[in-house]
Amino acid sequence: MSSFFTNPVGQQKKRKRAVTTSTDTKPKKRVAGAGGSSTSRPKSQSKKKAAERDDSISGSDIESDLSGDEIHEGSGSEASESDAEAETAAEKRLRLAQRYLEKTKQEVDAFGFDAEEIDRDLLAERLEEDVAEAKGRVYRTLAPELDFAKADQIQFRWNSKTVTSVAVCPPYAYTTTKDGYLTKWKIQDLPKDQWPQTTRKKPKKPPAPPKRQPERIRYSRSNPKKSKDKEFKGHTSSILVVRASQDGKFVVTGGADKRLVVHDAETLKPLRAFTQHRDSVTGLAFRRGTNQLFSASKDRTIKVWSLDELAYVETLFGHQDEIVDVDALAPERCVSVGARDRTARYWKVPEESQLVFRGGEKKTTSKKVPAGSAAHEGSMDRVAMIDDDLFVTGSDNGALALWGTHRKKALHVIPYAHGIEPPLKVEEVSADLNADPKKVIPPPQPRGITALRTVPYSDLILSGSWDGVVRVWRLSEDKKKIEPVGVLGKEGPSAFAEEQVNGNTEDMDTTDGQEAEKKKNAEKQIRGIINEIAVFERGDRGKDGVCVVVAMGKEMRLGRWKVIKEGKDGAVIFEIPRLERGHKKQQEDEGVNGVLDEDEE
Repeated sequence: MSSFFTNPVGQQKKRKRAVTTSTDTKPKKRVAGAGGSSTSRPKSQSKKKAAERDDSISGSDIESDLSGDEIHEGSGSEASESDAEAETAAEKRLRLAQRYLEKTKQEVDAFGFDAEEIDRDLLAERLEEDVAEAKGRVYRTLAPELDFAKADQIQFRWNSKTVTSVAVCPPYAYTTTKDGYLTKWKIQDLPKDQWPQTTRKKPKKPPAPPKRQPERIRYSRSNPKKSKDKEFKGHTSSILVVRASQDGKFVVTGGADKRLVVHDAETLKPLRAFTQHRDSVTGLAFRRGTNQLFSASKDRTIKVWSLDELAYVETLFGHQDEIVDVDALAPERCVSVGARDRTARYWKVPEESQLVFRGGEKKTTSKKVPAGSAAHEGSMDRVAMIDDDLFVTGSDNGALALWGTHRKKALHVIPYAHGIEPPLKVEEVSADLNADPKKVIPPPQPRGITALRTVPYSDLILSGSWDGVVRVWRLSEDKKKIEPVGVLGKEGPSAFAEEQVNGNTEDMDTTDGQEAEKKKNAEKQIRGIINEIAVFERGDRGKDGVCVVVAMGKEMRLGRWKVIKEGKDGAVIFEIPRLERGHKKQQEDEGVNGVLDEDEE
């Protein structure tokens, strides 16, 4: 008989001594061979135990399957220890993967998808999305799933000057103005979430109407009298940019007073003011998921900060002109644009290196553009990252460009993305009553891009100018082109013309219904220059749609070279719902919201 099934005499004595020391009672006599051999057990019981051991993933369950008479010293304990150590990296990964699959399966089942989507294997798609996000690649096609035509528009304003910037940390939004106000707003929940029914009984009264206007929580204002006080923690001049951390702890602002101020997000109390910049702070960007901050300034530098320690880290040099915008995602990298040096620079902070992308190489022409309206790219004003390798830039000549880190030239450029301004009137350019319009009136110029935003790691791109709308774009499937999707707001033949509000007095044949429709469309226009766009998703991964917050004003945020006299200072909220399941396929076949087909015509 094998030694595995028998116990030596010495081991039996050790076993008996261990039992007598652990219990006060006298050990019972055992029949010879009863404890030292397992041959007396039924075969069915041994097969059952073996099957249970095979089903277990971890080796720790083997010990619980053995009875007290089967536990042996020496070789038996060594076998159990080796089985426990058998859960090495491979088995641990298997166990964690099974746990992750069960959790993901519960999340997928909670949405209640129909059979068509289940056939697409949503569980596998979710796993692919998680892997793609970890690698920093575009993994979501969000634009075809949104119904931009049914976007709900909410405009709100207060007694302030031009709104220069906006940032969101759901459910709060933060706005800044040229007169030094930092305001905290609470964005209302969706109507279906505002008045939930708590009982099963049918309510006797109809539910209250949903709240639409955001609620003003608190505000703080800059103090110009403290401009010479070095210990003052707040701003002393106009605030140009604001950003909020993802964890909801900090709100950071940069202003024309060369200060970078860190506020407590709950109370808006200034915690620390940094004065390392030598000129106005024009751009801010948080590294995704952290409290590491990048700040851009007109002093041609980018500075890196750690807000957890409220400390300065380092400075990045390279631009030849003032830096007007910066953006960042999860890696320790950022991308910036240098205004009239016409370059975008991709900074690799740990490697202490940078990639330079030069624009303004050629004049863009088109058959639809009048002669003389084609303009060179004079300044890169806006930048937004799509993923870790792709980003978009907006210029003063209206060009929207797509860039990749593996190529120095732009992958795709859309000229005149926001159209061309209407021509000036004769009396606006000449005092001569008999002036020839062809000789006096200059060619109309394209509208520059003043705001740019993306939903990280998705195909959705938003841009703004002063044409009355936010234009929506998407990244093509091959990630080499930008395609138009739709607009938020209403377009008009001329931006903010008074006849759009009061009715066209020259056209006497228009009916009252047509005039009412014109007034309604004029009310939906964004009446001002769009200075900033912020966006966040409603629900888990945007299952309830997307919310877009737009900051607008009569003037541009960095100057007054463009002024809209009939514009409004304030902000606009767009609630974009998701497409219904039945119309989604039809929407994709016809082109998203019909805009693609119109452009092709």
